[in-house]
Amino acid sequence: MNLFRIILFSSLTCFTLQLQGQYWQQEANYNIDVDFNVKKHQFEANQTIEYTNNSPDTLYKAFFHLYYNAFQPGSMMDLRSQTIMDPDPRVAQRIAILQEDEIGYHDIKEIKQDGNVLSFHIEHTIAEVNLASPILPGDKTVFSLKYQSQVPVQIRRTGRDNAEGIDYSMTQWYVKLCEYDYQGWHANPYIGREFHGIWGNFKVDIKIDSDYIIGASGLLTNASDLNFELKGDEVVYNLKKRKTTWSFFAENVIDFAWAADRDYVHIRKKNEAGTVLNYYYQPSERTIENWPALHDKMAAASIFMNQRYGEYPYPQYTFIQGGDGGMEYPMITLITGERTMESLVGVSIHEWMHSWYQMMLATNEALYPWMDEGFTSFGTSETMNYLRKQGFLEGEAQENPIYNTTRRYAEFALSGLEEPLSTHADHYMTNTAYGIGSYVKGAVYLKQLEYIIGKESLDKVLLRYYNEWKFKHPTATDFMRVAEKVSGLELDWYNEYWVNTTKVIDFSIDTIYTQDEKTAVQLGTGLMHMPVDIEVTFTDGSKKMYYIPNTLLRGEKPNEFIDMDRVILDDWPWTHPNYTFFIDNSQEQIESISIDPSGRLADVDLQNNVYPKPEIEMEFEDTEKE
Repeated sequence: MNLFRIILFSSLTCFTLQLQGQYWQQEANYNIDVDFNVKKHQFEANQTIEYTNNSPDTLYKAFFHLYYNAFQPGSMMDLRSQTIMDPDPRVAQRIAILQEDEIGYHDIKEIKQDGNVLSFHIEHTIAEVNLASPILPGDKTVFSLKYQSQVPVQIRRTGRDNAEGIDYSMTQWYVKLCEYDYQGWHANPYIGREFHGIWGNFKVDIKIDSDYIIGASGLLTNASDLNFELKGDEVVYNLKKRKTTWSFFAENVIDFAWAADRDYVHIRKKNEAGTVLNYYYQPSERTIENWPALHDKMAAASIFMNQRYGEYPYPQYTFIQGGDGGMEYPMITLITGERTMESLVGVSIHEWMHSWYQMMLATNEALYPWMDEGFTSFGTSETMNYLRKQGFLEGEAQENPIYNTTRRYAEFALSGLEEPLSTHADHYMTNTAYGIGSYVKGAVYLKQLEYIIGKESLDKVLLRYYNEWKFKHPTATDFMRVAEKVSGLELDWYNEYWVNTTKVIDFSIDTIYTQDEKTAVQLGTGLMHMPVDIEVTFTDGSKKMYYIPNTLLRGEKPNEFIDMDRVILDDWPWTHPNYTFFIDNSQEQIESISIDPSGRLADVDLQNNVYPKPEIEMEFEDTEKE
């Protein structure tokens, strides 16, 4: 009877999901109770996870992340750092020399399923668990865990005693259930790269010595127990007990992070939308001016971000000094704080932008790091540019704030080190290829899409993508389908080239000659085809735009250059290495010809994009930072 139920339920669920045309989502609700020992840098945890199997599959196993186990000599993260050509200097060989009281670990004492003790096997940072009973489609089960953990010396993202003296940066700190989706379990060992998470609610109680102040994901639910008072915008705590319990609740998030320090100053303000913005920092000569001044800039940035990318849905966001650079989590980021104002604003915006492209959309970062890091970098550049326009940052705003990013990628594309964006995040051959691909080429992806479909269409795409796919784990195909629906153009070829290959864009003006009193212009192309904008400037000062769609586009973008006439030419088939078009004026009447005057294409050789050819090499100033 039970077997019949499994077969029938699975068949009906699959059929229903096919009719709906939607992805299902698993759900995991956490209740974590932590007792912290600051002398040993260890904690005891009692944890339950109420897990709902919304998939059409019956589950016979479960997998859990044990991130702290990466910080042990001989771990996969340690060996990866020692053998990769260009190791992250924050890691290098630091794990290899950790002592017993400096390493990280999760020592699992017990795992139960609905009260039944489970057997499990640990491989590096993954616990593989045999279930006492299968979890049928639509069923719920409760996992109960007891474990003891040691917080490692801060090396990468998580840990104690970071370079700026912050006591605890508690990220990837608990035993976390792996994600199960349409591709099955994602039980990737942790080597320091990306994540995939399950949405759910987190109720977290942290018992710690009373001289510590905690900032965390979620809302503080026992404020009355903490004996604090507001002095202007500063929250002042007066904790008297030997130990204090801090209770937090985070709703519909994919992770939970927190930080603790004995010297934190906590500033609490609201932005225009009513979102509470918290700032936790350790006062010093390098923080005392910039951190209190950060709010006005973040409040201004949030106006633009909400309008441009979609409404931020959570009640608060928290900026905390900690970690080893900048790292995003739901409703919170940990960032190193001893920075210039420009740098502090930049990292704060970047990490908050992740709330859109990872915390709410939550693509599988291991498979699509460019859809998170790249889209976030794109949004960061646009938002920083907005702040310059509004006078919140020094420097001039740019017409194309992604231009330097585009040129940076184009230069790297010729290095021989580039790998396709379809590469799994953990398996890039170099950290450089991963960084340029995920952050830089991912940002260029959106700017070039704007070039292909037009700025107005991209504006609509970004909002529609967010509104349709938040809390659904979209893929690259899902994003592209939104762009096709908005623009009315066929765009699958763009992903096939830009994501799945390393073919480069290299248009050129090869030959110009006179034929029948007209000027013939012969163009060449590299291995990646695109539609082409060509601006012709005449000796009388007038200009005309010539637009060549590529055959795969099955249409044309709207005219973005409303101040000049546009001539739509015949499609350029991707099989043809050359293309010739005619200008109704003589050569003597033409002052210049320029391919892609807006500078949005990552063309690897700009020198052959203009006529007459420049006498000196074009240069650019790289101001974009990862």
